[in-house]
Amino acid sequence: MKTRHFDRIGNGGITFTELGFGTAPLGNLYRAVSDEDASATLETAWATGCRYFDTAPLYGLGLSETRLNPFLRGKKRDDYVLSSKVGRLMRACPPEERTGIGKFFDTPSRREVYDYSYDGVMRSFEASLERLGVDRIDILFVHDVDIFTHGSKDASDQRIEEFMRSGYYGLLSLRDQGVIKAFGGGINEWQVAQTLAERGDFDLFLLAGRYTLLEQEALTSFLPLCQRRGIGIVLGGPYNSGILATGPKPGAYYNYSEAPKDILERVAGIEAICKRHGIRLIEAALQFPLLHPCVVSVIPGGQRPSEVESNRSLLDAKLPAALWADLKKEGLMRAEAPTA
Repeated sequence: MKTRHFDRIGNGGITFTELGFGTAPLGNLYRAVSDEDASATLETAWATGCRYFDTAPLYGLGLSETRLNPFLRGKKRDDYVLSSKVGRLMRACPPEERTGIGKFFDTPSRREVYDYSYDGVMRSFEASLERLGVDRIDILFVHDVDIFTHGSKDASDQRIEEFMRSGYYGLLSLRDQGVIKAFGGGINEWQVAQTLAERGDFDLFLLAGRYTLLEQEALTSFLPLCQRRGIGIVLGGPYNSGILATGPKPGAYYNYSEAPKDILERVAGIEAICKRHGIRLIEAALQFPLLHPCVVSVIPGGQRPSEVESNRSLLDAKLPAALWADLKKEGLMRAEAPTA
């Protein structure tokens, strides 16, 4: 698998595989996965050449990190890149009070406590090291200081202020000491990522679903800012919650909900042009983000070995330049989107 080396501050940097593995599904997101199946999925990802794994305390309320533990234990530490997140602490609680009922299944009984302070960042980092069973984590992302998570711009702004006053300096210190290689934000909205980038010295952003074959509004100002500052992008959610994988069929998911009519129609237009060029929609969707110079890896995730193998095979499809030209001509892709 192809790799991309990223070294923004001259500390040796990080080598990403173009296809990473997002482990939220292995935290029993939307359905329970057995330990055996989770292990098989991770080993399949490794066999395909994937060497970048992203996790977070939230994913399965610690379950994702603990499932990575035995998998990583048999691997040389220098052979893979590992990222996790800060901003939430997991507190033991009665089962009926746990976070994510109806979203995460068969998880530890834990309740999330938001804590974007310096001490909260350090406690979260230490807890992740213990759950993962590793001696270092390469990248830490401050997690979900966005409107999607906190419900309003005012609430998001309050969390950003809390982090920038305190927790930000924890991540800065860890990077300056060489404890981590890089830090950034794991964010659902490019506008919030831009706010952080304008206020601090961030290396990377894990942007969930906001630069895809369907959405390129981040080209307005955020991605040009990243290019000027040398900031890297890990692109999560390249299928926009599923619709770019399944196509515009009834009940297709977009942004974690059923896709509205306008989205279904837009995806139908994109898919029609892909078919005209003999390309599958999902192939174009996975490869498109990698054409932007800031994108260092795309992390679609997966709950089954077959899904991981399928994602890997999508990278081998040869996509003609005329595909992107036709999408732009039909107004289905922004004219300034990099396609070469």
